[in-house]
Parts: sequence; structure tokens; C-alpha cells
Amino acid sequence: MSDKPMKTATKIVSLGREKKYSKGVINPPVFRASTIVFDTMEEMRHAAKNKHNGEMFYGRRGTPTHFGFQAAIAELEGGAGTALYPSGAAAISASLLAFLQAGDHLLMVDSVYEPTRDLCDKVLKGYGIETTYYDPLIGAGIEALIRPNTRVLFVESPGSITMEVQDVPTLARIAHEHGLVVILDNTWASPINSRPFELGVDVSIQAATKYIVGHSDVMMGTATASPQYWDKLREHSYLLGQTTSPDDVYLAARGLRTLGVRMAQHEKNALAVANWLKTRPEVDHLRHPAFEECPGHEFFKRDFSGSNGLFSFVLKRGTVDAVTAMVEGMSHFKMGFSWGGFESLILGVTGIHNIRSATRWDSSKPLIRVHIGLEDPEDLIEDLSAGFVRFNEVMAKETQG
Repeated sequence: MSDKPMKTATKIVSLGREKKYSKGVINPPVFRASTIVFDTMEEMRHAAKNKHNGEMFYGRRGTPTHFGFQAAIAELEGGAGTALYPSGAAAISASLLAFLQAGDHLLMVDSVYEPTRDLCDKVLKGYGIETTYYDPLIGAGIEALIRPNTRVLFVESPGSITMEVQDVPTLARIAHEHGLVVILDNTWASPINSRPFELGVDVSIQAATKYIVGHSDVMMGTATASPQYWDKLREHSYLLGQTTSPDDVYLAARGLRTLGVRMAQHEKNALAVANWLKTRPEVDHLRHPAFEECPGHEFFKRDFSGSNGLFSFVLKRGTVDAVTAMVEGMSHFKMGFSWGGFESLILGVTGIHNIRSATRWDSSKPLIRVHIGLEDPEDLIEDLSAGFVRFNEVMAKETQG
């Protein structure tokens, strides 16, 4: 066997399919288990001793179905090990709780996924953990916000909805100078479009629900940690009772095999739609990390190897009724939360200004978030074009009225 490192596309197909996981079939089978039985005390002692090394010990610790998928994600992201959770939100909460306790201080990016913000404000606060939100573009200025009791710096790059790309290496360097754990929500990049541990991250989270699964039919989260923090994350997650169904893991592992080709097509389709949107007179600017007008675009060019199907665009003007008319009448774009599946989605986003505390958002210009799926981009452009017709008709009536 060659010692030459595998390319990413080959890793996606190959990792986690070793014979110890697959038992000789192409896809590792679904091992459903709670109790694992042993014939001798020696077997039981051996399993207990090696329960972190791919030995079945108890169902909640995992089966070969889990072990193969975990090994693949850990290798792709570049960490020491990967824990699995029943959702991306569970991965976020378990990762934060592994490294925070009463009296601690958390630095949380202001553009974070809204459920993460709710976790901080409604749950962590009750545990005696204080959160300070910071500007996603703060860069080296983060040092001024670090306190003696600050324990974790949480980054999400690009940011949820508004897509600011953060200078993660600078943030991580300063955080480590003060002994902080750096946790990244890396879902947008997927496990293949950035190398979080090379950027200085300690824990990288994926909402596997999205691009890893890729078919909008499984809820799952992953958290991959560096060697320094892997043991603590793994054991804390186990003690919290975090586990996943082997059937869901099987589907996630199967989705992983096509991640590379799906991401490439999502990116291609999204760039086609985004470039068309730039020509529309209604559009003020794009919030797509691959475009210069997106805040932090220079960090995207430096730290990412590609983009995906998710981005936003801001309109020059618009009312709630006009935006509603646009998004409600789509043929191919459907309204729904989440993203990362094969289908295109659209959301007219309101109230951003109400959930920002460290930054300001101009709510007079409507923002629309789209996920560009695997449909033909010409059909998607036609759908959006018809949406703009409806938007402009309502705007014209309101102006005349």
C-alpha cells in the first residue's frame, strides 16, 4: 500500500470502511445494540480496557457502525476523535458544557446560530455562566474582552444568516495566550472545505443534519476535538447520555460518501444564482463569502477551499408584504428551516436587529437567505425572477397607495 497521503475525494469514499468496521462489506452494517454480552471475565475486562479503541462495551459507547463514521469525520476534520449527538444543537450544548461551569465567562460571536444564542441566554445563564457577545469582525480586538474567568471562545464562520467570515487564526492565537478553549461551529464548511485544527481550533462542531447527511432526513451532530481536549469532551458527552441511533449513523455515513460531489455541485449552482442576483436592480449586496462584498471575504480566500449552496442577499428596500409575496409563490424554492439537503430553500428573514447586541443591523433593508440545491440553476433563476415580479408588483401598489 502506498504511503502517499490520500486526496480528499478518496478519503471521503474510503475512510471508516476498514474491515474492522465493515466486516468485509462495502458499507459498515447497522449494528443495533444496548447490552454487549461476554463469555468470560477476561473478555469483559478487555472490552472495558479498550472501550475507547473500537471495542464494543455497551451500546451507548457505540458499535462498529458508530466507530467507522467517527473515525472518518475525525480524520477529515483533522482532530483526535469525534463524538456523536442526536442533533447539531446537542453537539453545541454538550461541547460548551464540557468546558464551562458556574462562575465562568463565555465569549460568543454576535452572528451565531439563534438556538445557540438562546442556549446562552436561557440555559447557561441559569447555570451561573455569563456570556459576552462580540463583533464577528473584531479580530485582535477580542483580547480586550477576555476576563480572568473567561474559559471559552466560540466562533461560527461564516456567521448564521449574515455570513460574516471570522479571522479564526488570530482569534485562536489570542485565546490560547489566555488559556481559552476555542470552539467552532464548522457546519457551513462541512468537513472538507476548511481544516479547523490547522486554524487553531480546539473543538470543531458539525450539524451533520445538513451537508454530511445531505438528504434532509436525519438529525445528527458531531464534535471533533484536538488531542488536548478529546478525552474530556468524550467522557463529558457520555456522562450526559449523548448517543445516536446506529440506523441514523448508517445514513450519515452513506451521505458522507457523496459529500464531495454534492458540495461541488452546490457551489457551482450557488455561484451561478449569486452572479445572476448581482445583476438584479432590487439587490443591494450579496452575503456570500466567495464574493468581495461579503464581510471577511479575505479570510474566506485564505482559510477555505470552497463554498457551498448557502448564502444571503440584501434588498435595497422592501416591505414585509412584498417579501412575503416573493417567497410564498415559489415553484422550486420551498420555505423551511435547516439547509444542506438536495433541495433549494428560501427564507425571508426579519428581526435580525432584535437578536444582535454587539453589532448593529439595518433592518430597513430586507435580507433573504437561500440554500441552492441540486436542481438546474436555470430553473432556480427563473423561479427567483418570477418572485421579483411579485415583489415589485406589491411594492408598486404600496407606493401608489
